[in-house]
Amino acid sequence: MKIGIIIGRIGGVDGVALETEKWIEVLQRMGHEIFIISGQFEGRKIDCQHETRVQEMSFFSPESYWEQKKAFFNPDYDEDELIEHLLLYANVIERKIIDWVKTHNIQLLISENASSLPSHISMGLAIKKAVEKLQIPTITHDHDFAWERGNRYVSPHKKINQIVKDTFPLQLPNSFHAVINLHAQQTLKEKYNRDAIVVPNVMDFDKPFGEITEHNKNLRKDLGLNDDDILLFQITRIVRRKGIETAIKLIHLLNNPKIKLIITGNYADDAGSEYYMELVDLIHQLKISKQVHFAYHSFSTKGFAGSVNDKSYTLSDAYAHARACTYFSTYEGFGNAFVEAVLAKKPIFVNNYKPVYWPDIGSKGFKTVMLEDNQITDKALKEMEEIIFNDQLNKEIGEYNFQLGKKYFSYDTLEEKLSELIKLATKK
Repeated sequence: MKIGIIIGRIGGVDGVALETEKWIEVLQRMGHEIFIISGQFEGRKIDCQHETRVQEMSFFSPESYWEQKKAFFNPDYDEDELIEHLLLYANVIERKIIDWVKTHNIQLLISENASSLPSHISMGLAIKKAVEKLQIPTITHDHDFAWERGNRYVSPHKKINQIVKDTFPLQLPNSFHAVINLHAQQTLKEKYNRDAIVVPNVMDFDKPFGEITEHNKNLRKDLGLNDDDILLFQITRIVRRKGIETAIKLIHLLNNPKIKLIITGNYADDAGSEYYMELVDLIHQLKISKQVHFAYHSFSTKGFAGSVNDKSYTLSDAYAHARACTYFSTYEGFGNAFVEAVLAKKPIFVNNYKPVYWPDIGSKGFKTVMLEDNQITDKALKEMEEIIFNDQLNKEIGEYNFQLGKKYFSYDTLEEKLSELIKLATKK
């Protein structure tokens, strides 16, 4: 089958782009021919036969930037002129989508978050109009929704709010939803009476990951660490919802100078570096500055190479040297870093982040030390100490979780879910 994927940007390190790449890989493995239309192809050479760039679809296009600013951030503009702008560019994008579908004889569309989150309003409108005119079966891969972002997508303009309500998510008879967690499935049903299939984020459990190699064997030295240091890794960005202060407090409570916390992510998404500075203050307050290392200069995000002393390292290299991973998030749409740690066979210390962790992940039976509301109890601290210092237990937990992860969050799982979705959408 010829399948067309519509996405604002692809090839980068954001979660939507990364999961889309996995869908593409599995769909191709299933024998489908994949075509992509996007506003931005990051770090990849465009395959002209299968990939089409439409500048107006980019989140960073002047059109999208302006409409977001005037719809949500600085609404000092005439509402009717704003609507006119949205419809104008929706028509432009719609025509290009229709031409693309007809040129490649596309039989099924997949809209990657473009029909669930109004981060590009005119693109969402264009998809709706094109799908309605073409009457082509369409799967919307809904990673997150407007109502999950607080007031981010609430406009003082009534007509904008109505467009958001009517367009995001897509609600046409020939559209079908894939969501990433049970809460989203339930909420979509309650708000719009729309059914959805839960498709979890996955990893490739058949490829080596998080293993010591000739390439990464000197990672500790390059980071200024000793061979006998015990490394806990926080492999996330530095944003408040990641609960990194709990990991820092854990280092203090463990009271062992050989235990180090390595934080791989940067604070580019931390507005004004406010949270980052709070973490720095906490580290100095607890007098553990020699035990907490911000290593964002050494690793870029999501497995792409960073550079240290002219040597590149990936997040797979980071997991290879982790004794355990800290993941004390207060909210996640799913939890890719959890699955990555499982794939790397590393124990995980996790917070029961609402509303996703326990229903979608924890209840599957993974062996973790789980906190409630990020409270490190004496019992939890003792369990974490035992996992850190007991070699056999550490390895057994890693192996057990890996097998469970392979069962629930592998490419095989994704293939089963995609088969179910395609059958539903095409009635075959």
